[in-house]
Amino acid sequence: MFRSALRSTLSAGFVVAAMATASAQVLEIGADLGPTGLDPHLITAFPSFMVVNGNIYEGLTAIDRDLKIIPSLAESWTISADGKTYTFKLRSGVRFHDGSALEAADVVASVKRLLSKDIASPLASRLSAVESANATDAQTVELKLKEPSAALLSSLATIAIVPRSMETNKDALQKTPVGTGPFKFQEWQPNGYILLTKNEVYWEKGLPKLSGLKFNIVPESATRQVGLTNGQYALLPNIDAATALQLKGKPNVKLAETMDLAYTLVGMNVSKPPFDNPKVREAVNYAINRKEIVEAALFGAGVPGGPLSPALKSWALDVKEFGCYAHDPAKAQALLKEAGVTTPVAVSMKVLPRQDIKDVAQVVQEQLNKVGFKVELINQEQGQFIQDWRNSNFDMFASINAGQPDPDEYFYRTFRTGGSTNVFKYSDAEIDSLLDKARTLSDQAERKTAYDQVQKKLACSGPVAHLTYGTLFSAMNDKLKGYDVMPNRSLMMLRSASY
Repeated sequence: MFRSALRSTLSAGFVVAAMATASAQVLEIGADLGPTGLDPHLITAFPSFMVVNGNIYEGLTAIDRDLKIIPSLAESWTISADGKTYTFKLRSGVRFHDGSALEAADVVASVKRLLSKDIASPLASRLSAVESANATDAQTVELKLKEPSAALLSSLATIAIVPRSMETNKDALQKTPVGTGPFKFQEWQPNGYILLTKNEVYWEKGLPKLSGLKFNIVPESATRQVGLTNGQYALLPNIDAATALQLKGKPNVKLAETMDLAYTLVGMNVSKPPFDNPKVREAVNYAINRKEIVEAALFGAGVPGGPLSPALKSWALDVKEFGCYAHDPAKAQALLKEAGVTTPVAVSMKVLPRQDIKDVAQVVQEQLNKVGFKVELINQEQGQFIQDWRNSNFDMFASINAGQPDPDEYFYRTFRTGGSTNVFKYSDAEIDSLLDKARTLSDQAERKTAYDQVQKKLACSGPVAHLTYGTLFSAMNDKLKGYDVMPNRSLMMLRSASY
């Protein structure tokens, strides 16, 4: 729903005007969960990503709806013949929400912040090839690499540029983000809403068209659905299949859909028994019936999937390539016997607090228990789940993770020894070698050959049992124009949306 913006809110001890004019309107959004933080270099959860990515913050590059790399804060760039020097020309006239001008020094500080061990960003592996970042003048940034990095331009789309004053500050941006995007942060009412207002001096002329975004935190799916149908909310972004089915055909409601890059998974901690044994991990895969998960938990709106989404047609292997994806309980039991573990194998599985993931976890629990596991499900609130995930405090976990346009962005930080999100403690010399090689290659066919090998090995004996890729839906009031759902779950198209 849109509400008159003639109001004011008490924030940080002073009164600020919520909207600039009496005619301005705010897009009311119904969200299932609130963010756990708003620092773009630290967040990992979808609710945080949904608020900040493309709305508050921007990178040097961006990813469009077709998953192609496009200019963003950098209007152009050049790459040296050896692929080890990237020179970016920044747009002129860009300002941060605090009024300061974007300069090359801010980009350099953002890169250094991301790579700082003190900041400990989960995105650090995406820039691990960077040797130095330098401002050659106020509008030009030079990145020198230790080796060529085929995924660099894609990765930079996920690296938000923040003010240089934030380089060593670990706390400020979590609660008060300062970016260059089309919307700026105004207020966060925990468990209530987050309000963003229009950036009146946004660099892209004529945008944004909306005067603000209000993310209303509404955990109950039924309440969100009623809110959409009665006009209280104008958009329910990135909803699951069950919600989409219930909204289909409702008056004044339209659905948009695409194949999701995000994947459901069961993660395993390989640093301790029983998942330190690859035969046990392989047994998990044979025990899982992915088609049953699609039908039971995703209401048929999805497909069984491996390490890469079928949406990445240039990269993803068909699941027929993975022998362990053939549901075979007898084979699973035989592998547990070969592994020498005592059955039933008692393990716990921590569950991300989303209804679709709870449904997935229950199906997987039943499937694993039939072959010799004894799985205890532990439902956690989001903050605790993320903390335990980051600290590798789990036997298993069930979750949904974001996918990326380039395989390196997922594989390197997740499965490379010491990767910034390798919470599984996984280490494999062959995988390391393939990942190191693939990111330096410029030839697409050669990179695909390497990533094909990576997919085949990870699918069956890696630390992740990849389960499904769902159809990603957004439901909206049929008066909302210019917004469409993106495969990477970004809401950056809201900058051009109108009502």
